[in-house]
Amino acid sequence: MRNIIQRFGAAMFVPVLLFPSAGILLGLTVVLLNPHLFPFAVEGSTYVKIVSIFQKASLVLFQNMPMLFALGLPIALAKKASGRAVLAAFISYLTFNYFIGGILDIRSEQLGINYQVGKTGLIEIAGVLTLDTSIAGSIMTAAFTVWIHNRYFDLRLPEWANVFTGTPLIVIICFPLMLVLAVLTVLVWPSIQNGIQSLQIFILNSGAFGVWLFTFLERILIPTGLHHFVYGPIYFGPIVTDGGTVNYWISHISEFANSTKSLTELFPQGGFMLIGMGKVFGCSGISMAIYATAKPENKKMVLGLLIGATVTAVLTGITEPIEFTFLFIAPILFVVHAFLAASMAAIMYMLGVSGNFYSGIIDFIFQNWLPLGANHWMAYVIQVTIGLTFTAIYFFVFKFLILKFNLITPGRSDINIKLFTKSDYQNSKKSKSSNQSDTEFETNDLIIQQAIAFIEGLGGKENIIQLTNCATRLRIEVSNPELVQKVAYFQSYGAINVVYKGQSLQIIVGLTVPQVREEMSILLK
Repeated sequence: MRNIIQRFGAAMFVPVLLFPSAGILLGLTVVLLNPHLFPFAVEGSTYVKIVSIFQKASLVLFQNMPMLFALGLPIALAKKASGRAVLAAFISYLTFNYFIGGILDIRSEQLGINYQVGKTGLIEIAGVLTLDTSIAGSIMTAAFTVWIHNRYFDLRLPEWANVFTGTPLIVIICFPLMLVLAVLTVLVWPSIQNGIQSLQIFILNSGAFGVWLFTFLERILIPTGLHHFVYGPIYFGPIVTDGGTVNYWISHISEFANSTKSLTELFPQGGFMLIGMGKVFGCSGISMAIYATAKPENKKMVLGLLIGATVTAVLTGITEPIEFTFLFIAPILFVVHAFLAASMAAIMYMLGVSGNFYSGIIDFIFQNWLPLGANHWMAYVIQVTIGLTFTAIYFFVFKFLILKFNLITPGRSDINIKLFTKSDYQNSKKSKSSNQSDTEFETNDLIIQQAIAFIEGLGGKENIIQLTNCATRLRIEVSNPELVQKVAYFQSYGAINVVYKGQSLQIIVGLTVPQVREEMSILLK
């Protein structure tokens, strides 16, 4: 069950990775339409009309978020033919909503639902008015479809029925399943919506403590891979605001930019999007502390290790490369990290900071500072001041704890962690036992070599049952854990760390993990 939940968390990250680029374009259009910065941005002018076209186009991902999740989840969840699984999930999602629309069209009065465009709780999807199930509907339909796909995609039918083999069979099986799911949704979802509205009020009334608790839980659950289930329903679902906080911020960003009210008054839900503070300001302090406590002879190696990981965390908000460099060596440091990140977010919220700050500094700039800077610059000065103060706190606290308890963070031992080279790979092949293949892959592509080494380290392709990935980690299920190499083996081939949990493993690779996973999949075939 833990492995299944982790796979769902990783799958949710597939569509999420698309949002930063769309957010940058949106932020730029808001800036370009700001008359304080561009006096010629006059309503009705050709300039405004052209920029408005780009602004509307930049909303395509955010305004179709449920459909994006329905299409994105099968990519990571399907065990085979993921492209076909995406098509089947798309058809199932539309069928599900069309069933709901048909039921409401006939029985809305009996169900007590005001079935009219623009009413709360309803949304139009692909031309039909249906219940707004947000990403919950996407996840349900995608999950059931992929489950059917994984079980029956390869099912052999009689020769006369071969035309239905594969995706057509999946769609046929899912059709009645979507009807059952639609009926249950129509009966249950309105009550869930009422409960969600009550939960929204409760969460917003929790104030700074709610922000602290949410941020702490999101950080502390990263090692388990379950943190996606903490922020996902809030950022992309209806738990705090209809449509998710990300979509709400994007939809109202022009309104917020032109208002002089405080950010927490305009968007109190934004307190739950301040988790990026620990990523940008916290990880910077952590990296400096690790570097400062490394042995002099290892500082150059540690610097090379930390620069890439820190830049990744600061720019994109993906923190696993830096956090996993110390997580399993000194878990107490990760608890301190979660505590400090939560405290920083809560303090900023109390002093009026709110907005779309769940990612890295790229989003800080293009979705917050640039478009809203004219009227909210003081809040951002406070934000940066507190952030840099916490960078210093992180540095001194981590440095003190590392030295006080002699924690063996990178650079404090004689173990050399490095990316491997072609010659390293060839030498390791030569040292293998004689019953292994002598095939040499004459290539300078480190990704391919890394994929080969990981497969061998996992006990060979026969030992690998399942292979998926999230933003920075390979997630593997093996048949025999005893055949898997130790952490040092994978680190010698460029991995940051490895998480062992019975037959389930996570190899923390970094941002090249999609390419490594793709090469491994090709080799496994």
